[in-house]
Amino acid sequence: MRGVLTLLALLAAVAPAAGQPLRIGLKDDPDILDPTLARTFASRTVFIGLCDKLFDVDDKLGLVPQLATGWSWADQRTLRITLRPGVTFHDGRPMDAEAVRHSLHRHLTMQGSFRRGELTNLQAIEVVDPLTILLRLDAPSGAFLSQLSDRAGMILSPAAVEAAGRDFGRAPVCAGPFRFVERIAQDRIVLDRFPQYWDAARIHIPRVTFQAIPDNTARRANLQAGALDVAMQVEPDDVPALRRNARLRIAQAEELGYQVITFNIANGPRSRTPFGQDARIRAAFEAAIDRQAINQVVYGGQYSPTVQPVPPASPYHLRAIGPVPGRDLDRARALLREAGATTPVSLSLTVPNSPDLRQVGEMIQAMVREAGFDLRLNAMEYASGLAASNRGDFEASLTAWSGRPDPDGNIYHGAHSRGATNEGKYADPEVDRLLDAARAETDPPKRLALYDAAWRIAIGRDRSRMYLWHRMNITAYSARVRGLQAHPDGLIRLQDVRLD
Repeated sequence: MRGVLTLLALLAAVAPAAGQPLRIGLKDDPDILDPTLARTFASRTVFIGLCDKLFDVDDKLGLVPQLATGWSWADQRTLRITLRPGVTFHDGRPMDAEAVRHSLHRHLTMQGSFRRGELTNLQAIEVVDPLTILLRLDAPSGAFLSQLSDRAGMILSPAAVEAAGRDFGRAPVCAGPFRFVERIAQDRIVLDRFPQYWDAARIHIPRVTFQAIPDNTARRANLQAGALDVAMQVEPDDVPALRRNARLRIAQAEELGYQVITFNIANGPRSRTPFGQDARIRAAFEAAIDRQAINQVVYGGQYSPTVQPVPPASPYHLRAIGPVPGRDLDRARALLREAGATTPVSLSLTVPNSPDLRQVGEMIQAMVREAGFDLRLNAMEYASGLAASNRGDFEASLTAWSGRPDPDGNIYHGAHSRGATNEGKYADPEVDRLLDAARAETDPPKRLALYDAAWRIAIGRDRSRMYLWHRMNITAYSARVRGLQAHPDGLIRLQDVRLD
């Protein structure tokens, strides 16, 4: 109870003079509030209110204009985008074609950009007039438009970018419905309604406060006590109790992404282990794990075990690869013998420091021990774990990807040698060729065949990663919150949301 009262006091300290803020509990603290450099789901949750994109997706994953008003293909490699007139950034400067050019160029060229891999086909950006821009690609792309519905399509104030440089994420300036007020690390992020927003009539909340509460039990307790209005990423076993509370509501949708274990294959000294260098040892590790049992014990059977990055609801789900295999200890031990491995095989697994994922790590630890592995768990805060993985300071890492509507957004980044989140530095020329071809292909059956072929090499043969399950995006919220809609991407659009 003391934690609840402390949280209430903190929120009261930053409350606006008039109106009540919407208080949202996040599972993780966002990494950096810079769309070019950010890579966490928590940061995407904040960006949805802070930084409008050229396009958004609706609840059926259809592409809808946002800062753009429309688009057309002059030919297979030339995309013409018309922009919304009268849009201003939070610093009062106009959002125009030059601002779009500046942002896309930054996403594409800035050192450390996680958007570069998403825009790799972009060859030239041409300003036609203040409200028209041409994007020239180096090849046809079936995925490019979809990339502009996420952080690669977020447009930043050029003046703020030039003034702040790499520190832009400390006080971001965009063109979304809310403007940045303050951030206190590991605590809260505060946004205020932007009166000059182009769609201001649909914004009814004066202030949004995002509170980082990694502990699932604490996040649920704060919601039940009224210290939060919305709790993101609720665990499935909490749902029955929350449904019994007449003051709360539940919104849920199967996510577009996945939970995965990434293996360090070629990222620095920690990859140079028997595990990192022999796919048979990694295959033995996978054979020792029972995805179904973990799903039942930790998540009440609410998730969908998987061996691939594309969920079953997608037309690009790789049905040809067959069902999720069960646990096979005999095969695991045989693979270790075939590899000539000295048992127990020593391995470190980085896990996010949240109760459910620590429990997942402990179950994996117990399962693989029976096959001949000595698995050590290294619990880290989520953003810190990502940073460690990016610099190669890991052997295996339990992480998640929130998912994208187009399959390229779920596959390319982790399997291509130039993928922005390929922390294990897996590289295979044929996989690169297949993924480049799939990105350029516009015929769905042909794209599906290319992705299937890439999976059979990168996962089936090389064991570059181990996909675990597709989660359910579950958001719990107060009955006082009106207009909140569940989206497959798990993000809360703040348009039309009200607080009674």
